[in-house]
Amino acid sequence: MAASRGKTRDMAQTALFAVVIAVCAWISVPTAVPFTMQTFGVFLAMGVLGGKRGTLAVCVYLLLGLAGVPVFAGGTAGVGVLMGATGGYLLAWVFAGLVVWGMEAALGRKTWVLALALLLGLAACYALGTAWFMAVYARQTGPIGLGTALTWCVLPFLVPDLLKLALALLAQKRLARFVR
Repeated sequence: MAASRGKTRDMAQTALFAVVIAVCAWISVPTAVPFTMQTFGVFLAMGVLGGKRGTLAVCVYLLLGLAGVPVFAGGTAGVGVLMGATGGYLLAWVFAGLVVWGMEAALGRKTWVLALALLLGLAACYALGTAWFMAVYARQTGPIGLGTALTWCVLPFLVPDLLKLALALLAQKRLARFVR
């Protein structure tokens, strides 16, 4: 009975954080280059749930969007978003989660491990997302250089993403005790 309750609680928490990511995707911060709080939601899910369940929450979120539920930034959804130029950044969150999961398995659930894992996961997200962007952009418009792609897709988001990462680390410490 206790194992069944634990599985139910895990599923509910995973679903809850998929919704948190979706709500964060709808929160747009207007700046010269507008950004959403989506990555904050992903970082928070990883921090509170851990790498395994955080990755599952990201997968549930992506599957909801793929099924047509308007959970992506701007209330969008569907295969077109995931296969579009910026879809690689969304899909790369799964790899970021795997980085967190692997580092937790190897080094434990310490704050410094989580911070390093999230930084490395963000770097993986930038690398995979930028490669995806360049491939899709080249097919649709024409090839661009890596410097141009980084200037468009990474540099404007670097500081906001690092701030969201720090905020998620602070918030997860407070939320983790309620989730466990």
